[in-house]
Amino acid sequence: MIEIERKFLVKTSVFKQEAYQKTRITQGFLSTNPKRIVRVRVKGDKGFLTIKGKSNKSGTSRFEWEKEIPVLEAQQLLVLCKKGVIDKMRYEVKVDSHIFEVDEFFGDNKGLIVAEIELNNENEPFTKPNWLGKEVTGKTKYYNSQLSKKSFSKW
Repeated sequence: MIEIERKFLVKTSVFKQEAYQKTRITQGFLSTNPKRIVRVRVKGDKGFLTIKGKSNKSGTSRFEWEKEIPVLEAQQLLVLCKKGVIDKMRYEVKVDSHIFEVDEFFGDNKGLIVAEIELNNENEPFTKPNWLGKEVTGKTKYYNSQLSKKSFSKW
């Protein structure tokens, strides 16, 4: 499946009051090669294994395959992951017909808050809430796989 998304920095924490759901996420990477990223994630009480392909030129689209796996297996796989496990809280905020996934990072990435929106096509219009900041779509340093290698605190 091809995932189409845009990514933005977040200016204020107002989104927290607008969120209808929040979930703690811990994730690590078995591979951070841009051609084949392999991610292990524990999201709440569920586990996931995800493979992502290389992004297109604009950074908005790439292949993504994800399977739910038993949470115990995901926790065991996290131990095998490369150094730099990501810890974050994900807030889901509905804005008109779209959902923004807003990630507030902890640990070495504390202070970074990023919002993503998935789209049906690269030019699909959407409403930008007032807490949305600068667009960082395609800027690889904001990819979780890169944050696991060079955290926000070391920029």
